[in-house]
Amino acid sequence: MIVLASKSAARRAMLTAAGVAHEAVAAGIDEDAAKAALVAEGADARRLADALAELKAVKISRRFPDALVLGCDQTLARDDGRLFDQPRDRADAAEQLRALRGRRHRLTTAAVLATGGVPTWRHVGVATLTMRDFSDAFLEDYLAAEWPAVSGCVGCYRLEGPGVQLFSRVDGDHFTVLGLPLLALLDQLRVLGLITK
Repeated sequence: MIVLASKSAARRAMLTAAGVAHEAVAAGIDEDAAKAALVAEGADARRLADALAELKAVKISRRFPDALVLGCDQTLARDDGRLFDQPRDRADAAEQLRALRGRRHRLTTAAVLATGGVPTWRHVGVATLTMRDFSDAFLEDYLAAEWPAVSGCVGCYRLEGPGVQLFSRVDGDHFTVLGLPLLALLDQLRVLGLITK
């Protein structure tokens, strides 16, 4: 069994569907402060996702030193480099979606495994998504149907739900878009002998 350093329903569902036994424990870190510090140091979207995933994995790994702990994080950067966070409220979600429509953005998803407070494996996946130029009426209907379910989603969408209608193109691994580079993780769990080859 592994410990997922997150209470993310999407990540838990992916692990469960793949048959990976796990326990979920909230990392309890101040992500806003950590992000602010990393951005002040000049971290790009990739470094930001990787550093936050490591921070979560290491923190929980110190609490459970004999467990294999999985930390994950995801960042969203528009084609001009602007970073987006989870929306503060529905109005912020609408503003973010307007800023993303008709443009491309990158989702960077990092996963880090740690044992005894030390990172032992990491993987970073990137997917590029092109949001179509939808109408304001569509946007209002979309948020009426999806809010508050998307309140915890960077980008304000769930590709596995109605959010797929926001897009004209998706390039990259589906699991990376959902927030966990599952195929790479499964390969590593096989290497470690934790799941059958």
